[in-house]
Amino acid sequence: MKKMERKTLLGMLMIFLLLLGWGWHWAEQSLPAISRTLFWGSSGADVRSVQAKLKAWGYYTGPIDGIYGSSTWTAVRKFQRANGLTPDGVVGPATLKAMGLWTSPARAVRTTTTISRGLMRRNDLTLLARLVQAEAGGEPYEGQVAVAAVVLNRVASPLFPNTIADVIFQPLAFESVSNGLINRPPSATALQAARDALNGYDPTQGALFFWNPSKPVSSWIWSRPIIRRIGDHVFAR
Repeated sequence: MKKMERKTLLGMLMIFLLLLGWGWHWAEQSLPAISRTLFWGSSGADVRSVQAKLKAWGYYTGPIDGIYGSSTWTAVRKFQRANGLTPDGVVGPATLKAMGLWTSPARAVRTTTTISRGLMRRNDLTLLARLVQAEAGGEPYEGQVAVAAVVLNRVASPLFPNTIADVIFQPLAFESVSNGLINRPPSATALQAARDALNGYDPTQGALFFWNPSKPVSSWIWSRPIIRRIGDHVFAR
């Protein structure tokens, strides 16, 4: 009798494990493709997709809540190291391709049910404000708006990537990304400066570059046509 009970229990356990494995496989296969860059502060269904993948593979132990915070950032970096990618915690095309989640922006379906424009704008605002805080937190207000405007001018330029995140995380574009200062929360002033720039205020008159002349910079940058100086920064095309 006990032998039969043991066999029954083992059989039920095997069925449970098979169903669990099938469930994880189905969940992974049904995850939607992603066409935008994700980073600390992002949120939405695409973040949940990344979290689900990382959890299934053992990199992530937190909740699948669609919020890109410190736990997700740490898990992404572990995944990137394990797969020979730059461990910067930014989920861009290379990382998404390694996860099987990438789709090109041209093929992405435009929908307001997955990620609303309002949510995307909030993500852009927060990231832009963090850059302003890191690069120009001690500058006058006009100088903070000017730094945000440079990012937006690059987005509009064919010489640079066409999203705020891709411009900011372009390799070697901003020192605050390299040294990690961009991960600090923005001040209310930096948020307002980013908001004003997004609403069209550009005190730089179209600048694509800025730098502090008191710090070591490439001699090449001085060949750019200078537009004006605001605070400690020089702005140029």
